[in-house]
Amino acid sequence: MNFKSVIMERDIDYSNSKLTPEKALQMLRSEGLDVTIEQAEEILHFLRIIANIAVLKYLNKTK
Repeated sequence: MNFKSVIMERDIDYSNSKLTPEKALQMLRSEGLDVTIEQAEEILHFLRIIANIAVLKYLNKTK
């Protein structure tokens, strides 16, 4: 997996994920943020990109 494939991955299947867009929506709303389900999906996508980049950078350092 490289950075480009991490960023280009748009259609994510959240069925096996612990954090679904619906759960993210609930969490964000409980913190006072009024977002739509589409915005919650975008936020999850962004967080997944950041997490994957962090893991890739860590793994590249340990080589």
